[in-house]
Amino acid sequence: MNKVSPKKLLNSKWTAVQPKNKEKHFIIVEVDYDEDKNVVLCVQEAVMTKRQCEIDWRELKNADVWRPGWK
Repeated sequence: MNKVSPKKLLNSKWTAVQPKNKEKHFIIVEVDYDEDKNVVLCVQEAVMTKRQCEIDWRELKNADVWRPGWK
């Protein structure tokens, strides 16, 4: 299980264990919080294609799917 802090999500880098569409490396480009400091929106961007998509930030904790940093 990866350790993920909601406060440190913005600009964090991630590597997909199983790349899809030749997209392997991602960066978190947008994080929105509600009044209680809970994450309500997390947007990741593929480094190569610049494609953006929303992601549930809790998925990043799954070490079978994501690795922290670019590897």
